[in-house]
Amino acid sequence: MKLLCPQTSWSDYEMVDSGGYEKLERFGNYTVRRPEPQALWEKGLSEEEWKKLANASFIRTQGKFNDDRGDWFPKPGMPEQWKIAYASGDLKFTMRLGLTSFKHVGVFPEQAANWDFIYEKTKAITGEKPKVLNLFAYTGGATLAACAAGAETVHVDSIKQVVSWARENMELSGLDGIRWMLDDALKFVEREVRRGSQYNGIILDPPAYGRGPNGERWVLEDNLAAILEGCSKLLKPTNSFLVLNLYSLGYSSIIAENLAKQYFGNPKQLEYGELFIPDSLGKKLPLGVFARFSR
Repeated sequence: MKLLCPQTSWSDYEMVDSGGYEKLERFGNYTVRRPEPQALWEKGLSEEEWKKLANASFIRTQGKFNDDRGDWFPKPGMPEQWKIAYASGDLKFTMRLGLTSFKHVGVFPEQAANWDFIYEKTKAITGEKPKVLNLFAYTGGATLAACAAGAETVHVDSIKQVVSWARENMELSGLDGIRWMLDDALKFVEREVRRGSQYNGIILDPPAYGRGPNGERWVLEDNLAAILEGCSKLLKPTNSFLVLNLYSLGYSSIIAENLAKQYFGNPKQLEYGELFIPDSLGKKLPLGVFARFSR
């Protein structure tokens, strides 16, 4: 089992502190305060320090613990949008961030370790132009990593505004050639299976719940098996890789390991574990589980 976190050399990101069901993060020149249900411990810094450091704070609607909806309260001078850069070895790209009504800012920084993996594994594919599929692709960090490595990249998400946001990130990064699909991920996979399509890389980052562009209902427990079965038919048997992320509270990385083995033939180079981010005071905040392999 592996524990993965972003490299400390990422100068545009820092987890300043965590605790009291909140996290305090710096993205570039701005620090934001957000709810975090897994930060069960006490904060390392005082409430006064949190208030001083935060350029914007997110407050849930009516204080509901499990509801990500709410409002941002920015200080004067805090922009609604700003940019950060990611650089790890030869992998470099830029992302536009923003304050959204669901507490997100446009990037999941714990995924940085997977961006590096995607870039390296895509670069290692020889004898053909790599083709990579990113499902539930959000604002496209993994998409940018694959594209930067030279892949013909397909980006699938069900929300039009998010796909537009990802396209903006591509343009900011000086990249091109990504195929944008506003679609329900499961329906897209099923159509690709019928077409006989094949991919060298597949990235799945499914939410616990979601809706497709035409109201299709996604429930992780109900639909995960079907989409993994489809992906097992789309992924090439050799010269290929897969990344599976699971965010639902209570999910173990052993679940991700078992799923990868069941649907992809017990791959020899299988890694599984937790994604986490350490704060500046040494506490480790868990932010999801993963399984990934190359073959």
